[in-house]
Amino acid sequence: MGYDYSKALIITDTNAHTGKFFKVHALADSSCTFVSNDMTENGSSTIAGITMNASTTIEGVVITSITLASGQVVAYTL
Repeated sequence: MGYDYSKALIITDTNAHTGKFFKVHALADSSCTFVSNDMTENGSSTIAGITMNASTTIEGVVITSITLASGQVVAYTL
């Protein structure tokens, strides 16, 4: 029985990155905008201006878009 490894995307720019991400880990202090049907902010699926300190992780929800204002993150795909 083998193990399926997920793919990782290191994001360092301010472009929108889309896919199905199950985990986002901050490599440096980062300001992020996420889009997710599994997570809302005041009823909106767009969660803007989330501050992630270096070495923090968000996981357990499917995130479909990640846009950074600053910082660096690694996003793991499903």
